[in-house]
Amino acid sequence: MNSFPLQNPQDRRTFIEHCARTAFGVSLMPWLNNTAGAAPVAAGSATGRPGFGKAQRVIVLFLDGGLSHIDSFDPKTGPSKGPGDAISTKADFQVTSFFPETAKVAQKIAVIRSMTAKVGVHASAQYLMRTGYEKRGTIIHPTLGAWAQHFLGASSQSLPSSVCVNQNANHGNGFFPATYSPLPILVPESGLTNVQGLANPETTRKRLALLGELNASYTKQANDPNVRAYNEFYDSTLGLMKSEDLKAFDLAAEPADLRDRYGRNRFGQGCLLARRLVENGVRFVEVHSGGWDMHKDLQDSMEDRGGELDKAFAALVDDLDSRGLLDSTLVVVATEFGRKPDFDGSGRGHHPIAFSTVLAGGGVKRGYVHGSTDALGKNPASDGVSPGDLHATVAWAAGLPLQTEVQSPSGRPMSIGNKGKPALALFA
Repeated sequence: MNSFPLQNPQDRRTFIEHCARTAFGVSLMPWLNNTAGAAPVAAGSATGRPGFGKAQRVIVLFLDGGLSHIDSFDPKTGPSKGPGDAISTKADFQVTSFFPETAKVAQKIAVIRSMTAKVGVHASAQYLMRTGYEKRGTIIHPTLGAWAQHFLGASSQSLPSSVCVNQNANHGNGFFPATYSPLPILVPESGLTNVQGLANPETTRKRLALLGELNASYTKQANDPNVRAYNEFYDSTLGLMKSEDLKAFDLAAEPADLRDRYGRNRFGQGCLLARRLVENGVRFVEVHSGGWDMHKDLQDSMEDRGGELDKAFAALVDDLDSRGLLDSTLVVVATEFGRKPDFDGSGRGHHPIAFSTVLAGGGVKRGYVHGSTDALGKNPASDGVSPGDLHATVAWAAGLPLQTEVQSPSGRPMSIGNKGKPALALFA
């Protein structure tokens, strides 16, 4: 077979990705780590301060759409009250009746009731909450997993440093190299699909030989960063396929009763997969849950989506705690924005001005509420926390240098959370 040139770097990238998927049968491109990574950053004067560096691993449970704070973690009794009643918890705060399992682990979690932002459009708000920056047409900003890999290096020799469950990675590497992007797992129970073919050495040899022929025209271009990145990808892919660490993606290894506790749905099993991954060396895992844009049928939706979140989150907190991992693993429940105090008997509109976020583990105080909203849940009443502040808070817990700036490809200085301030009152 004759090789042929591809002049455009993006064309080469797309072509190599297609060939790799054909050869390896898995959607790993380009998400496996560059195991060389970056040198760890010295913590400096922050070492020893409350919470700094306690979170060796981070799990973000991201709710696509807008979780109603009033119907979840900031219940109200006045005219803005929704269909759920306020119930007592094992801590000195209340949640709504949609979250009975979370109430049982409330003594292990912290609630931020004073999240506030200005963006109330889905795509832009999700981008802001995932990166700490408002969306711009000229640049893509990294998620926290990519920032951590830049400053701390790879978290494993064979597993990726970041994984995104139930959603494509959406360029989570931002302006960092493609190897910093999270590995996407679209169906938790399937894990890394179609790897069985690689168990046959002869099949693998033939696929690699074909791939080598197709790549021959440009693999010689050693100075091309795309070529270097994808050569590293091939080596990393084969390393993972031969590694015992591949078992981290296999939910069938978990007891049936534990899988039931998390919930037999994509979100619940995604949370269980997140626990398995961080337990085996993955630093940052993001698990997505859809269906939170509740303009109508809020009660039924909260019973369904809220029930899945309630069960999975409580199981994850208890599971991590029972394994001695909660103190060193930060769990974050985040959403795009809140919902309006006006309840029309069916649903609520978008409301970015006030909403809630939940944290557990990673040096965060247990049974603690940070900030508050007014009586209607319309505005923050104390200790407002912006998305940038939240990113800075998580980065602080992970031991990342908040003030260190990185030059973007356009030459602009960028830092974690867009100069947000960590909410240090959250840490013991």
